[in-house]
Amino acid sequence: MLQEDTIAALATPYGAGAIAMIRVSGPQAVAVVDKVFVGRHRLESSSAGRVLLGRMEHRGHVLDEVLCTVFRAPRSYTGEDVVEICGHGGVVVADSVLRALLKSGARPAEPGEFTQRAFLHGKMDLTQAEAVMDLISARGEASARAAAAQLEGRLGHVVEKLRSEALTALAHLEASIDFPEEGIDPESAIILRKRLRSLQAAVASLLATADEGRMLREGVRLVIYGKPNAGKSSLLNLLVGYDRAMVSEIPGTTRDTIEENLTLRGIPFRVIDTAGLRESSDALELEGMRRTRKQMENADVTIRVLDALVEEEMVEETGREVVVLNKMDLWKGDETPAGVVPLCCLDGRGLDALVAAIMVRIDLGSLGRFGETVAINSRHQYCLRKAQNFLEETGRSLERGDAPELTALELRSALTAIGEIVGAVDNEEILGEIFSTFCIGK
Repeated sequence: MLQEDTIAALATPYGAGAIAMIRVSGPQAVAVVDKVFVGRHRLESSSAGRVLLGRMEHRGHVLDEVLCTVFRAPRSYTGEDVVEICGHGGVVVADSVLRALLKSGARPAEPGEFTQRAFLHGKMDLTQAEAVMDLISARGEASARAAAAQLEGRLGHVVEKLRSEALTALAHLEASIDFPEEGIDPESAIILRKRLRSLQAAVASLLATADEGRMLREGVRLVIYGKPNAGKSSLLNLLVGYDRAMVSEIPGTTRDTIEENLTLRGIPFRVIDTAGLRESSDALELEGMRRTRKQMENADVTIRVLDALVEEEMVEETGREVVVLNKMDLWKGDETPAGVVPLCCLDGRGLDALVAAIMVRIDLGSLGRFGETVAINSRHQYCLRKAQNFLEETGRSLERGDAPELTALELRSALTAIGEIVGAVDNEEILGEIFSTFCIGK
């Protein structure tokens, strides 16, 4: 349901800055600002896109000197009349202008309400709306590129194509309902099975990007583990570039997990330093080791740190694990063992090789199948899982020879689940959940 009121909010970060921008949107946006704006021309009479210089005044007091730009519906971000007010940055001056606008007929915008209105006015689909916040919160270049691609509508295009194919299959199936005495003829059943297989393959391809989407949005879970005093905390400090974890020669110094965010080659990481693994009877140390093993189970990539001064089996790196031989400045051996990355945390020798080894173990290849297009989030995954289940039920119904109405019911449910991804169904609960995570002003 489209909103009839006019909203206003600060669109730039709250605090001191060179410029503060306030956005006003709604059917009375221009009229509301005109009550406060004083310039050579009124905003109501100005052409769309024209920037006007003037003052913001309220009850005889000059609040700020500003630039106002009018965007007329539907050629605006929200699809409504929008006025963007650029004034001097600062908490007091921006607040005073915003309060004057609220007293002149606007109301405070809710989190994400501008983007929600853009969606409701058909300016973007739901995947694009989600991409707005993904782009704002991107923690690396790869995350930003994926969000920008989604904002362009590439994911929406893939989903709409899938939805169109499902709709075609449903129309073909419902044609049989017009002739119930004949049922689904064998030739139609063959065509329908082929379309179902194509739909299931497309859904599976999208679902395959769920892990990649999670890693780009939340960061790759990189867990550092090994025996006490191998240099795990030193490695964490080396990766993040400062002394994040306390380093000591006393075994068991790290009792709990320590987590830090960083970016490597444009990809966000959540690096987790863990308690050393060894035989112990200390209750606190045992709890730390239990947490270490739990982190290892949930890791995307693990780094096993070996001590070059300790006689230990040199295990070659396998799967998503990288084996590091630390303290190479004190190494007495002739050659570095094969299958491990030599490293010195004191001076950083070997860090580039370690980063290269980590990147090899990050599987973002499924994004390439769509040209850096698709990185589905948990909501998309949930909808696609539902669609997948309904498509499987459609196939089983077809094999059993059920009445066309029953088979069509399952396929229609799959179509609805796919439509939820782009917001093709009216579900206020879904919209409320999505837009509540946005920042105010966007």
